[in-house]
Amino acid sequence: MAGEKRTIASRGIPSSESLYFPPHGSDEVRRFQDNSETPTRNLWNLEEVVNYVFPKKYQEKYHEVAVSFLKLLVQKVHLRGGDISAFVSENNVSKATFYNRVLPRLRRVGIIKIERETLVPVEGKRKYRPMRVSLSKTFGNYLMKIGDSWLAIVDDARSRE
Repeated sequence: MAGEKRTIASRGIPSSESLYFPPHGSDEVRRFQDNSETPTRNLWNLEEVVNYVFPKKYQEKYHEVAVSFLKLLVQKVHLRGGDISAFVSENNVSKATFYNRVLPRLRRVGIIKIERETLVPVEGKRKYRPMRVSLSKTFGNYLMKIGDSWLAIVDDARSRE
């Protein structure tokens, strides 16, 4: 009917747009606060952080590939297309898995940044856009903003008590 607003049937949050949060008291999460809810000083390592994006429990292969790739990226800070294709072939990773699942998800959540430059074609060759991948702080900033906002809400509520 004309004028009727169409809605999408709810089937929950698509997995490509969600993060994994195991229960805060589970064995999967290393202690992050003391009994009075004060944050501890320990930091989570790369594998523990990646577990929120690619849970090892449910997406073991993606988790392994993402951790390996991010370890390389942490060492080199920037990777170009040639470095990435070398990583894929040296680690026997499926191109489809890496380029269609792992890389886009890391980008979408803000762990990596992908930049492309357009190079003007040399005579007789096509134009191409080499890729440059680097680490991004967006993931951390995003989660810190959520966390800081929640802490402010809790503090405000408790201060009115």
